[in-house]
Amino acid sequence: MPKDIVCLTFDFDAMSGWIARGMATPGPISRGEFGPGVGAPRILELLQRYGIMTSWYVPGHTLETYPDMCRRVADAGHEIGHHGWTHRPPATLSREEEEEELVRANEVIRKLTGRHARGYRSPSWDLSPHSVDLLLKHGFAYDSSMMGDDYIPYRVRSGDVITLEQPAVLGPATRLIEMPVSWTLDDYPHFEFIRTPTWVLPGNMNASGVLGNWIDDFLYLNENLEWGVITYTFHPFVIGRGHRMVILEKLIRTLQERGAVFMTLEDAAAEYERRSAGAG
Repeated sequence: MPKDIVCLTFDFDAMSGWIARGMATPGPISRGEFGPGVGAPRILELLQRYGIMTSWYVPGHTLETYPDMCRRVADAGHEIGHHGWTHRPPATLSREEEEEELVRANEVIRKLTGRHARGYRSPSWDLSPHSVDLLLKHGFAYDSSMMGDDYIPYRVRSGDVITLEQPAVLGPATRLIEMPVSWTLDDYPHFEFIRTPTWVLPGNMNASGVLGNWIDDFLYLNENLEWGVITYTFHPFVIGRGHRMVILEKLIRTLQERGAVFMTLEDAAAEYERRSAGAG
């Protein structure tokens, strides 16, 4: 059985993330366009060179705006996961709106790949109180939006009751597998500079320092756990910049040298399922 599993994942938002924030002027749109126009081709070439299969979470807006590039991703053998339709966080939608986005984008994924997505990642990693039930209803095997562990997948609960004045009441575990994520392993908050009238995301961090953190998180898994999965989250318009492509390749090379096994998140979730069955 593989010990140290690495999942490289890409949130292929393109311009949808900017539009969802109400930033649809030419500047933000051009930043989104860098993803399909420049970043994604560079990433696909790098992954092909190292023989690595990865998972791409693609909003419906990107699937229909850039069908040729999405086809290239799928034809290269990478997993196509669900990432909403408009890149609006589910927590900002009604149950009906959330389900409509889920179904609409899943149909486009089916037309592209021949089947509905098995994995879901919520835009901005913010699920609604309805998300788990809707994912189960529509046949998803796993979610990758929460942060209750760092290396070990777990079963998602449904029906939590969370209030400030009373102890939390935790609902029962479901069959939905959580493949946990972390903002620390996401390129966006480290590198993207955003300025609005009310807040600033400074970004522009030194890439070598971020790479050191990313490698050290893998080394902790490698040296301290019997097995586990580490999930890195990238965005083609972020990681696709020249100096960041350099650290992405260094990350891949270093992890390979330390015995990492690269998988799609779907395959890693299946590995967790096998281990859970064996433990039972």
